[in-house]
Amino acid sequence: MATNDIDTAIEQSHAALAAILKGDPSVYQALYSDAEDVTLGNPFGPYALGQQKVAATLAGAASHYRDGEVTGVELIARYASDHLACIVEVERGRARVGGGAELVSVAVRVTSVFRLELGTWKLVHRHADPITTPRPAASVING
Repeated sequence: MATNDIDTAIEQSHAALAAILKGDPSVYQALYSDAEDVTLGNPFGPYALGQQKVAATLAGAASHYRDGEVTGVELIARYASDHLACIVEVERGRARVGGGAELVSVAVRVTSVFRLELGTWKLVHRHADPITTPRPAASVING
């Protein structure tokens, strides 16, 4: 595995983040594998499994953002083998969120899993949630 190959996939995922903060899901969609085992978890709903559900979930997530930009990405950990790579990051940006008129800061913790398919690293799983600061134990109670 050439390190720069996975580096390119990571750079592309950061470009996809920039696009989604502007309301465009197409860049992320292009990074995903064509396989039916792809998954996506985002802050707006449950996990999506399969091409169609992932595409619809990406579109729904992108619809919540406008006029955004990436302000930073913090690499927490990176794991890679010959065929799988996992990246753990905190992504930060500014965007108009929902119907809001103001640009606001957003931050999500992200886990991205890439699989080497026919010589290209493809995204097979992405999970992003807004938990970037400590929370009390009661925050996990479903009530």
